[in-house]
Amino acid sequence: MLEIDWLHVLAALINLLILYAFMRHFFFGKIGKVIEDRQNDIQSKLDSADEDTEKARTLLLENERILRSAKDEAKKLTESQKHKADKVYEEIVDQAKTEAQTILDRATVEIKREKEKAEQEIRDQVVDLAVLISTKALEESIDEDKHRKLINDFIAKVGI
Repeated sequence: MLEIDWLHVLAALINLLILYAFMRHFFFGKIGKVIEDRQNDIQSKLDSADEDTEKARTLLLENERILRSAKDEAKKLTESQKHKADKVYEEIVDQAKTEAQTILDRATVEIKREKEKAEQEIRDQVVDLAVLISTKALEESIDEDKHRKLINDFIAKVGI
């Protein structure tokens, strides 16, 4: 007949609770901080991209203002000068649109790249922690002394 040693079951539960408390105290906060730092970094990059977009819009408005001024001057010139001013107008508009689109495209690509990089780094860190904990837990049968030594070794490696 199978007998259950309730003292060992209780000791295992207490060890599990202690391990959970240590992990919660020492790791959950750090992982949360890493995630928060990444979110703040991404948000700052998004804010920077918004600023760049606003600068592009300002440049576009400034170019349009300059073009309107050039158009007014063209009306005052002779017919041949008007033809030349129209060419300049089209070139500046095309250039402004190209520059604005280039700035927006670069900002979008940079935001996407940084977001993917941050997500991958977070995934890697979480996987590394999980693998380390799992490896240590599964390496050998753990009695109380070995369990304490494993926890102390783990804490020493993490640098807490």
